[in-house]
Amino acid sequence: MSLPETVRLIADVPRVQARLRPQAVAMVHEGRKTTFLEMDRRSTAVARGLIAAGVRPGDRVAFLARDSDRLYECLFGCAKAGAVIMGINWRLKEREVRFILEDGEAAALFVSAECLPLVEGIVDGLPGLRSVVLLDGESRSHPVLERWREAHAGDDPRLPGDPEAVAVQMYTSGTTGNPKGVQLPNRSFFDVILSMRRHGDPWIGMSPGDVSLCAFPSFHIGGLWWAMTSMNAGACSIIVRSFTPAEALDLIQERGVTKICMVPAMIQMLLDEPGCEATDFSSLDHLVYGGSPIPVPLLERAMEVFGCEFAQIYGLTETGNTAVCLRPEDHRCGRPELLRAAGRPYPGVRVKCIDREGRELPPGEVGEICILSPANMVGYWKRPDATRETLVDGWVHTGDAGFIDEDGYVFVSDRIKDMIISAGENIYPAEIESVLAAHPGVAEVAVIGVPDERWGELVKAVVVPRPGAEPQVAEILAHARAHLADFKVPRTVDFVEALPRTPSGKVKKGVLREPFWRGRERGVN
Repeated sequence: MSLPETVRLIADVPRVQARLRPQAVAMVHEGRKTTFLEMDRRSTAVARGLIAAGVRPGDRVAFLARDSDRLYECLFGCAKAGAVIMGINWRLKEREVRFILEDGEAAALFVSAECLPLVEGIVDGLPGLRSVVLLDGESRSHPVLERWREAHAGDDPRLPGDPEAVAVQMYTSGTTGNPKGVQLPNRSFFDVILSMRRHGDPWIGMSPGDVSLCAFPSFHIGGLWWAMTSMNAGACSIIVRSFTPAEALDLIQERGVTKICMVPAMIQMLLDEPGCEATDFSSLDHLVYGGSPIPVPLLERAMEVFGCEFAQIYGLTETGNTAVCLRPEDHRCGRPELLRAAGRPYPGVRVKCIDREGRELPPGEVGEICILSPANMVGYWKRPDATRETLVDGWVHTGDAGFIDEDGYVFVSDRIKDMIISAGENIYPAEIESVLAAHPGVAEVAVIGVPDERWGELVKAVVVPRPGAEPQVAEILAHARAHLADFKVPRTVDFVEALPRTPSGKVKKGVLREPFWRGRERGVN
C-alpha cells in the first residue's frame, strides 16, 4: 500500500500529494477533473477564507450538501484552518438539521443550492455562525464558493497540527432521541492503515495507480474514511453526488474503477440493475463491503458476477470506521462458515467479548463486542455521561452481541442496543418513538427493526391508539414524514391493544421482534 508514513493529519493529505504527484488527478466529479496541486491550492484558499471570517482552531464548520469535488476542497480547507469538519446528512428534515447546527455550535456553513432552503430559516438564529458559503448556484444573501475562494487566495496557513486533535464531528442517531456528535481525532483516519503498513499488511493494496469509486456519502464515517484513504494513497477518487446503481455501473466501466466500498444494499441494487450482466467489470480488483451483515447468497452471487476480490469491514463511527476485516483470502479459503464472520482485527487493534459484569469471555461465548483501536473516538461532544458509558478505559463498547472463535474471527450475532440498520443507515427507535408519541391518536408506541432481504432491516412501528381514537396508518406515516428524514420513517405500522412490558414497565422489544426473526441464525440482517 502506498502511504506516506508521516501523514497523520487530514490537512496534510493534499499538501503531501501535491508535492509527490502535483499533476496526477485527485478527483473526478461529473466529468470535471481536479489535480492534487489544484486541490491543495483551492483548499488553502478555503482555509484563508475561514480564518478571515473569524473561524478559530477547534470551531465546528458544518457541511450540508451532496458530495462533490468542491465539497472535498472545502473539507480539506476546514482542516487546514484547524477547524472541525461537521458533515450533516442532506436527507434530514429542518428540525433535525437545526438540532445539529445548534448542538455543534457551527461557526461556518458550506451549503449547496439544493439544501439552502432547508437552512434559510435557521441561520439567523445561530449567534455563533460567522459565515455561510454557497457551494454552487447563485444567491443574493451568501457568497458563492468559487468567487469567495478566489478572494482569499494566499499561502497555506500551516497552523500547528496534532494527530490527537479533534478533526471530525460526526452525528449518530441517539439512544434517547437526539443524535450525538462523535468526536474523531486526526489519527482516526490514518493510524489503522499505518499500523497495517508497519506490519507489512497490504490489506487491499490501495496505491496511486488505483481508481476509487466514492459511492458512500461523506457525512457517514464509511464514506469519509474511504475517500481519505483513497486520496492519501494518491489514488484517483471518483466522487458521485449520491449513489445510483445505473451511474455506478457506467463509472466502473468507463472510468476503469479498481476499488469500491459499498453496503450490502448497494451491492443488491447493482446486481438487480438492468445492464449489470453486460457491464465490463474487468478493471475491478477489490470490492470492500460493510455497514451491516451480508446475506451469504447475496455475497456468493456478487463474487460470481463481479469476479474480483472481496473484503468485509466491521466497525462503528466511534471506532473511526473499520477495526475488523474479513480478508480476501478468507473469502476463498474453502471454509464457507467464515463468510458469516465479520473478520479478524487489524494489526494494532484488539477485540474482546465481555459479560454483563465486564469480564472477558473465552472463545465461543456470546457477549458484548468491545474494541480497542488507535482510531477510537475521544468521546461524544458535550455528552460526558454517554462517553463514560461507551468508552471504558479506551475500549469502545459496541452494543453488538457476538463471539470470537478459537482462530480470532469475530462473529456478530445480535444487537444489544435497539439500533436498526437499514441500507447502511444507523437508526435509533427512541427518536422515532418520540416523534410518533406526539401524534394525538397515539397513546404508546414501540419501534423495532424487522428483516428485509434488500435493505437489511426495515423500520416497523407498533402503536397503541388513544382511547376513543382510530388513527390510520396513512396519517401516522404522514406525521412521521413531516418530522423525520425519509429513511427513519416506518415502512409499516401495526396497531395493538397493549405493549408487552416487564414488571418494571419496560417494553419487551424482544417479544415484539421475535415473530419476525424466528428461524434466523442471527438477530441482525
